[in-house]
Amino acid sequence: MRVLPVNPASPRDDKLSEAVAVLAAGGVVALPTETFYGLAADAFHAEALGRVNALKGKTAADPILLLLSDREQAAQVTDAVPALFDGLASRFWPGPLTLVVPAAPRVPREVTAGSGTVAVRVPGLGLPRFLAGALGRPISGVSANRTARTPCRTAGEVAAAFEEGLEMILDGGPAHGGAPSTILDLCASPPRVIREGLLPLSALRPFLGGAEPVLG
Repeated sequence: MRVLPVNPASPRDDKLSEAVAVLAAGGVVALPTETFYGLAADAFHAEALGRVNALKGKTAADPILLLLSDREQAAQVTDAVPALFDGLASRFWPGPLTLVVPAAPRVPREVTAGSGTVAVRVPGLGLPRFLAGALGRPISGVSANRTARTPCRTAGEVAAAFEEGLEMILDGGPAHGGAPSTILDLCASPPRVIREGLLPLSALRPFLGGAEPVLG
């Protein structure tokens, strides 16, 4: 396992290139997000995605959230965004809002877990955005911890939690921690709040066209 120090807000191109090479080869890279460290794999590399679930102790029945470089990268994983998508993405991305949209047929089953939907977010921290941009595809964005364990906030905690299975850790210093992203399912009518996180419902309501979101 290689530990590579990076500036999480403005990573150097050469370090991004090293991480991209790992992802393109089917490897898993741990990196900080705006909350905790996450496990990144190429969103279109089925074997790597399976390894992410195995590392966390999850099964193929668990969907995998994806991180995007920007709003335009969503077109790689969905062919028909819901009507509310553009307004919400324009207002809250980059930021702590995850949107569930219809998955395109080309999205690996490891991402959707057979649900027909995909959860996507443009994160607030620069590093995962730049990495997805340099790879040219979305990356997985699940937290770097074994299931039911506390999410890791430092590269050292990641290394201790995963003694095997990671090719690289991008050490961007301590992550801030705090509440996770809010997850809003736009495939439901009215939209369904799967998880209320850092972004409160009061901030979302003006962008839902008068619809009152359902909780749970």
